[in-house]
This record gives sequence, C-alpha cells and structure tokens, in this order.
Amino acid sequence: MEKLISIDLKADFGFLRKPDTNDGISMTYNMLHKPGLLGIFGAILGLEGYQKRGVLPEYYQKLKDLKVGIEPLGHQNGNFPKTTIVYTNTVGYANKDGNFMAYENTLIKPSYRVYLALTEVDPLLAYLKNSHAEYIPYLGKNEFPIWWENFMQYELKPFDFNQDFEVKTLFVKKEENNRARSKESGNKPRGFASLLSQFRDSFFYFERLPFGFREFKSEKRGIEYQYDLIPFVYSNARFDASFRIDNLYALRNSEVVQLN
Repeated sequence: MEKLISIDLKADFGFLRKPDTNDGISMTYNMLHKPGLLGIFGAILGLEGYQKRGVLPEYYQKLKDLKVGIEPLGHQNGNFPKTTIVYTNTVGYANKDGNFMAYENTLIKPSYRVYLALTEVDPLLAYLKNSHAEYIPYLGKNEFPIWWENFMQYELKPFDFNQDFEVKTLFVKKEENNRARSKESGNKPRGFASLLSQFRDSFFYFERLPFGFREFKSEKRGIEYQYDLIPFVYSNARFDASFRIDNLYALRNSEVVQLN
C-alpha cells in the first residue's frame, strides 16, 4: 500500500545548470526539477550515476516512475536569491591566452519540501525516515551538499474537487486541462491565462523545467539524451473547485499536492 510522505531538502547553495546557456555565464534553474531530485534519491540509495555517453544512469532508470511533487520553501513569490560565483582556471596548458574565467549563476539557501508516493517496503522510505544515505547528496555540484529533515507521512488520497483548493506544489500548466466555468463568463469554459485576472492578490510563478529525458541521434556521437522541458506553475492562489488540474492528492483541509 502506498503512502504519501514528505521531507524538507535544504542546502546553503545550489546550481541546477541550464544546458542551453554557455555565453560566458552558466545559468541555474530556480526550482528543483524531477531529474535533479531523482539524482538526490539515487545518491541516498547508493545507485550509480552517469557511466557512459548515450546511456541513462542507473538511478534514473530505477526511479523514473516515482510520483513526486516539489514545493519551494523560504522563497520570494517563488524566487530564490542568486549570486554569481567566478571560477578561475590557471592551468597553463588549458589557457594559452591567459586564465580561463567561468561564471555560474548560483542559488542561495534553496529549500524545497518534496512529496512522494512510496510503499511501506520501498527501501527509499527507510533511508529518508532514518536520515541515512549511502553517498552524500548534493544540489547540482558536489561542493553544494544537501540535507533533509522534517519527515512527514500522510494518507495517499486523490483529490475529488469537492471544495476550493490551494496547490502547495509546482503543477504542470496544461491549457487543455485547465478549464473552469464561472457566472461571469456565462458558464463557458475558460483557459488558464484568462483566469489570472481573478487572482489580483496572488502571485503566479512560471518556469519551464526538465521532467525527463528525450532521446535523439547524433551523426557524430550516436544516441544522446537531452532534457524534456515542460511548463510548470507555482502559486499561492486559491482555485475554484471547477478548475481542473491533473494528478492532485489531498494533503490537509483544502490543501493539495500534484504528483507526477
């Protein structure tokens, strides 16, 4: 039988590199994403990481079907403070024209409450509950170790849309699923964007985040993988019960989480 559990992940710094930025500075995702979270769980369980080009790591192959939800903590309307760290490579053979300078956009004190559905016999449940790890997990770089606390357990119960609700986690922005009806619109369905005007006192944070990997073939290197990006939303808004969002689970009172 599956249970819904949560832990609070915390780090002093974090760097979740965006692979499409290399113009003198490497940028970071603001939100922890599922592939990054699975890497953390893989380190906790002692599973192997990347070993060979064109082959997905052991931890991802074994954990990719986990249903997870991510809630940022200690943020400002969904944003974490960031700084730019400069690294200098002074090795002569690598820098014929002088020292190489690398700039990395870095998260400051990122923290996330992570929800996941696990069976009582899943080894990950015991590791998380007992604060035990085979390898030290880190947030993007091994010099940014991460730790967790506040292990909680809940009943895993799908939300039945019997009341207005607040989504505590990031949720997928799917226009075709996000339809609502209201008296003001003559009971006609309306998309997500048209609903934003209702929430003048609320914030909405949007970010395209990795959700998995997409395979493609390179003429020179053969099979390669790149992030499969999808749009996510994070908000403190309270939604009408007619506003449909997939994969919601009841947490407490009118609070829900999305697990994907």
